[in-house]
Amino acid sequence: MTLYQPFLDYAIAYLQSRLPDLQPYPIPEGFESKSAIVGKGAHQNEVLTTSYGYQSSKLRQIRAAHVQGGSSLQVLNFVIFPHLNYDLPFFGGDLVTLPGGHLIALDMQPLFRDDPDYQARYTQPIMPIFAKYQPHLTWGGDFPEEASQFFSPAFLWTRPKENEVVETHVFGAFKDYLQAYLDFCDRAEPVTDPEKLVEIKDAQLRYLRYRAEKDPARGMFNRFYGSEWTEEYIHGFLFDLERKL
Repeated sequence: MTLYQPFLDYAIAYLQSRLPDLQPYPIPEGFESKSAIVGKGAHQNEVLTTSYGYQSSKLRQIRAAHVQGGSSLQVLNFVIFPHLNYDLPFFGGDLVTLPGGHLIALDMQPLFRDDPDYQARYTQPIMPIFAKYQPHLTWGGDFPEEASQFFSPAFLWTRPKENEVVETHVFGAFKDYLQAYLDFCDRAEPVTDPEKLVEIKDAQLRYLRYRAEKDPARGMFNRFYGSEWTEEYIHGFLFDLERKL
């Protein structure tokens, strides 16, 4: 059992229990699963990347990329993109284990960070969850300035050293954030105002373009699977909105 498998298993089971209209989301051919042998001699290791996709009436794409490369390389990238006629934030979970330790980023990323009404609806309700975990999951330090516009004040960014912290506090936070996100989904009403719909689309595209361009996994995937596969994976599955439009 890898470190983030329980997170993935929980998320899928929880989505199935909360979203009666959950359907598979099409994963382009060649991206369901990909493996490569890395390293040499005694340090040789298989790296396996597995993709998962779901959708529902309010959520355009729920997708996960799970990278398993032995004890010093474990990644789960779990993201939810709402349909363009809802002003819901994105759900973003980046759970990364490298030889130097763990990098954990968890948030409900706002479409309109500077709108007080939006903050009141989607950020204030999750601040108590953020506060609950902050003592155990201290701030992880420097974060790219340009990225900060895409994160909420409830952004949980931490670099724990011990696996046990990931298995307990990080897992607890992941569950609580996901539960709160699906509570928002339950209450979400479709947006019909044409101006607002344009703003939502622009905000989603701005985020997706930024993430596709700056994807921190690009270098890793290039090394394992080559640049052609990597670019198609990033633009054709992970951040596919522009293609879908």
